Amino acid sequence: MAAAPLLALLFASAHAAADDPSPRERVSINSGWRFHQGDPAGLTTRLDYDVRPKVTGNQDGKAADARPEEAEKLAAQADGVLKPWILPSGNAFIGDPARRHARPAGDPGSDVAFVQTNFDDRDWQPVTLPHDWAIAGPFLREGPYGGMGRLPSWGIGWYRRKLDIPASDRGRSVFLDVDGAMSYATVWLNGHLVGGWPYGYNSWRVNLTPYLRPGGDNQLAIRLDNPPDSARWYPGGGLYRNVWLTKVAPLHVAHWGTRVTTPQVSGEAATIRLDVVVDNDSARATEIEVATEIVALDDSGQRSGDVVARIAPMRTQLPARSSGSVTGSTTLAHPRLWGPPPTQRPNRYVAITTVSRGGRIVDRHETPFGIRSVRFDANQGLIVNGERIVIRGVNNHHDLGALGAAFNVRAAQRQLGIMRDMGANAVRMSHNPPAPELLELTDRMGLLVIDEVFDSWERRKTPLDFHLIFKDWSEPDLRSMLRRDRNHPSIIAWSVGNEVGEQYTGDEGAAIARRLHDIVREEDPTRPTTNAMNWAKPDMPLPAALDVIGLNYQGEGIRDTPEFEGTERIRTVPQYPAFHAKFPDKAIVSTETASALSSRGVYLFPVTKETSAPVRDGRGGDSKIRQVSAYELHAVDFGSSADKVFASLDRHPYVAGEFVWTGFDYLGEPTPYYDSRSSYSGIVDLAGFPKDRYYLYQARWRPDLPMVHVLPHWTWPGREGQVTPVHVFTSGDEAELFVNGKSQGRRKKGPYDYRLRWDDVVYQPGELRVQAYRNGKPWADASVRTAGAAAKLELQADRGDIRADGSDLSFVTVRVLDRDGRPVPNAASRIAFSVDGPAEIVATDNGDPTDMTAFPSHERNAFNGLALVIVRSRPGQAGAVTVRAMSAHLQDAQTTVQVR
Repeated sequence: MAAAPLLALLFASAHAAADDPSPRERVSINSGWRFHQGDPAGLTTRLDYDVRPKVTGNQDGKAADARPEEAEKLAAQADGVLKPWILPSGNAFIGDPARRHARPAGDPGSDVAFVQTNFDDRDWQPVTLPHDWAIAGPFLREGPYGGMGRLPSWGIGWYRRKLDIPASDRGRSVFLDVDGAMSYATVWLNGHLVGGWPYGYNSWRVNLTPYLRPGGDNQLAIRLDNPPDSARWYPGGGLYRNVWLTKVAPLHVAHWGTRVTTPQVSGEAATIRLDVVVDNDSARATEIEVATEIVALDDSGQRSGDVVARIAPMRTQLPARSSGSVTGSTTLAHPRLWGPPPTQRPNRYVAITTVSRGGRIVDRHETPFGIRSVRFDANQGLIVNGERIVIRGVNNHHDLGALGAAFNVRAAQRQLGIMRDMGANAVRMSHNPPAPELLELTDRMGLLVIDEVFDSWERRKTPLDFHLIFKDWSEPDLRSMLRRDRNHPSIIAWSVGNEVGEQYTGDEGAAIARRLHDIVREEDPTRPTTNAMNWAKPDMPLPAALDVIGLNYQGEGIRDTPEFEGTERIRTVPQYPAFHAKFPDKAIVSTETASALSSRGVYLFPVTKETSAPVRDGRGGDSKIRQVSAYELHAVDFGSSADKVFASLDRHPYVAGEFVWTGFDYLGEPTPYYDSRSSYSGIVDLAGFPKDRYYLYQARWRPDLPMVHVLPHWTWPGREGQVTPVHVFTSGDEAELFVNGKSQGRRKKGPYDYRLRWDDVVYQPGELRVQAYRNGKPWADASVRTAGAAAKLELQADRGDIRADGSDLSFVTVRVLDRDGRPVPNAASRIAFSVDGPAEIVATDNGDPTDMTAFPSHERNAFNGLALVIVRSRPGQAGAVTVRAMSAHLQDAQTTVQVR
């Protein structure tokens, strides 16, 4: 799936006269950048956004559910900081004009060498965006850096690029659109300070027009200042999403200026309402006409067929230097509805809006959307197009494993595809706005989304997180996310916070929640608000302030077993009944469940008899090797196993569903071993290899798929004669287990059983086989055999054809096999990779959270028999690519990928 079609459409035509330019152009400027870390030597000019607290200690490794702290009191704003020049960049997203910011005179930083047009940056690193400056490492093996992924993401980074602005662009409005920059971005053009944006996760725009020199080169410089101690996970660093130039006539549809709603929807007809905001950047008042045609989109997002509906032209008078809005509607007969598979299809349309003056089109804007009816019900949960849809969701952080924070469409598509194959139908964006292309993917794939904006409000979780700028930027950041994302049919709710400290501040915290809720209502009255709460109880003010009750771990209970008595951490009995009783008209959704822990392919003994247990040495964990048992029975202290969550949801069917923490392992937050690089909570490891837990979820979420999965592996030299428990995950209702053909008994699931256990099996080499049944009939079977010594490698590419666009990827799995072709489940062979042809190795991985080999390395150990090499095409070069894997004493392997 190419990146370009996933973005706002680019319209280019021959330029007209300067007083009446052609419709808009959206031009990628991802190439041609130069990058440098650090400010110029000897810098005396102050380039800080604002004063920050001094960080005297590090809280790396503190419990993820630790109580957020009150913000540190800071001195008054210091002279010389850039804040007064940056704040006006958010003015368009401040509802009250009286609260908008006036730009002071002057251009701070104009004397800095790096912003000068004549500065020689030829010795800077050439980079192509999206770019994450920290992902190449090396990993920081010592010190308190585990929470942020043991990668040096903090610091100052500069990006410079020439912009060739032709003379024919004179008279147009030209904007810089940044999809994401981590963080505290400041933009200069031709030595002039243009503006910026502090929050690293939002998309934003600055107006380059006043500083442009049409007819030649223009020097763009962007400075990022990414603080340490600013996140609880790996944030990445740099211009890590796409960057664009948008060129429009002075009369044009405003930034994110369209809103499509479908107030009445049925199979027979749908009402489509369109609100359009138009900007007049010119010095004269004018009358405009706004017209819209609606066309269906096919599965790839391309227009399909003729116009299916029209919104009658609307006229309005716009004063000079102003904005105005128009609203129109139409009815579409027999609409193709958007809904989640497998019972529905994610059909979409596009609204093509033209702005005309004097009968001549001056702007054309496209708004993809879907027609669907979505509502939450307190007793039935989520209803989409009249059908109850149980939310089977996952949380994911924004990193893409070995690729880091640098967004890549194919990598994101792969992640979502693996989740969908497991049976997931929903994603919660944790805990920040995603790349816009990710929402394009969820729209196309029919995945439901909770879009989330903040991880903290005024109280801090880390010393330099978003709380420092919340008072100034919470409204602009929230409104900008809402305007950017509100036309995506996949979004079913807006989350305004995650486990915020204001859960503890009573009415004061609830007042903030109500303010954020009201902003959502102004921008999008069609979707509910929620807030993920891990502490607030039904009798507290905060839950009443929002539309949907979002609970993190409280539904199953938090530390609700006797061994946690006396702990100072959160202890909570299961809360679904209490919230349902207090708020009988509000739906409940589990915004985070489980937070179970495991390392793929690592099985530790003894195996607990409990359904859900914390991780301790000798109880599912081993701090010496920093691994957690893959029997999938262990979780963080405040979490639960999947089995415990399933039982709680089944006992409370009014709950709309769950979002598991997490779908994929992610960089940083490596509970319980903060000397590691990445988390243990994923259903899938960092390399994209499913853990055993994947099949436990698949058995529940795809009940009609005949499947059975048996664990552990059956290669245990030295365990002969020892008890080695065997567990089975199946969508069937019973199964029989065989060891070397001898039955170990046939077992049936009882109430609230989600696995079948044979805990007294004695290991002997050979074959472990399971036959699953459903309603007494054979349903599925599986077997594992004892492997011999590692003898050869096998390569398998997830895609044999990729595009020659410089960003498309093939993910190639490496398996270590014995001479008979059996996987060797404990192999740790050192593997070297190479490619021949028009592609390059961008990263390797193996899913081991303890592996400190830098991701760009072309050598890596297998982890429990598997490794991954990620191959990227070279732009404009086609041909066959041979990928090779080599290891001492093993037979080499190769595979071919075609670049087209």
